[in-house]
Amino acid sequence: MKILNKEDYIEQVSIDCVIFGFHDRQLRVLLPKIRVLKDIWTLPGGFILQQESLDEAALRILAERTGIRDIYLEQFKVFGSLERSSPGLMGEVLETHKDTFAELGMVADDVKWLQRRFISIGYYALVDIHQVVPEISELDESCEWYDVKELPMLAFDHADIITKALESLRLMLNHKLIGFNLLPETFTMKEVQDLYETILDKPFRRNNFQKMILDLDILERLEKKFTGAANKAPYLYRFKQKGGEGES
Repeated sequence: MKILNKEDYIEQVSIDCVIFGFHDRQLRVLLPKIRVLKDIWTLPGGFILQQESLDEAALRILAERTGIRDIYLEQFKVFGSLERSSPGLMGEVLETHKDTFAELGMVADDVKWLQRRFISIGYYALVDIHQVVPEISELDESCEWYDVKELPMLAFDHADIITKALESLRLMLNHKLIGFNLLPETFTMKEVQDLYETILDKPFRRNNFQKMILDLDILERLEKKFTGAANKAPYLYRFKQKGGEGES
């Protein structure tokens, strides 16, 4: 059986996933590094099987490339500019590793379809970075988190895809309350403010921010978080609508 058999997939359509996590006042993106691409990283992406929906394909690809399952996914944009594909880069990869493909029983014509123009459907995912353990796929040599402001060299138009995913996240932050997927199950108001300030890249006045969030009527206040420090202990909160819109 051939891998990457074009008969198994919908030709010239792919999916790319932007996985956001939040830690230490940094918004981070999970990026695999494909073994055959030297010093170039990519988004976790792949192709759509003939007998699966787009959402099914996105979840499968995410599981295969990162080991992450059962998370919140949002389709946000289709990328189809004439400049987005890099047939030269793919040609170099296929030529450099032609012996590897030959060992798999594949010749140049079997993978030539990978050099054609692809339209990509973008999804973004929001995860509690402390609750997921990324796995390295056979295709990749690493799979690690990177600060969205300090990304490594990315292939194709993947930097632009991340930019557009962040723009969509900012637009939907309050509308679908999706940002809470980036927090642990319980959190302080300061952690919520840190999250909003990081995503929106702007500061908020503490009292105004707290009123804005509490007025949304989406949080349940719990006991105080005692740390043993001399300062006043903050209250813990959790999201009210478990399993509702904006939840994993």
